[in-house]
Amino acid sequence: MSEKSSDEERTEAVRALEAQFSDLIGQFRRVISENAHRVSPGLLPGAYKVFTTIARHETVTQATLADHLLLDKGQLSRTVRELEALGLITRSPDPADGRSSLLSPTEYGLERLVAARAPQEGVLVRALESWDVSDIDNLRRLLQALMAGINPDTVS
Repeated sequence: MSEKSSDEERTEAVRALEAQFSDLIGQFRRVISENAHRVSPGLLPGAYKVFTTIARHETVTQATLADHLLLDKGQLSRTVRELEALGLITRSPDPADGRSSLLSPTEYGLERLVAARAPQEGVLVRALESWDVSDIDNLRRLLQALMAGINPDTVS
């Protein structure tokens, strides 16, 4: 009886965690959508994700980007053309492979990205202000273990 009760408790705890993740993902999607709009009105969240990935890598090939984001090459090509037309990225020949292009953010694109992110700057810091540093580190450790599918006791 206690084993079943323990299984039920675990199931309820996992469902409650799933609900919290669902809320967190919804909030994250709203932030991404708002940031995309601030970068360029009408920019879709998917294009924003492509742009931020290019900005994070500084220079990346379209093939690497497609693999990294698990995107269809045709869809990615359309998105890259859109970002280029908006002046957010540039395309240059890849010296290592003449058939390939290197994608890089423009200064204008980086400025738009900084401006788009500004309203959220410090939100996480403020939300965690009253937390003990050990609690913050424990949350990081637990999330790392969850993402890796391992026991949290094995993560430092």
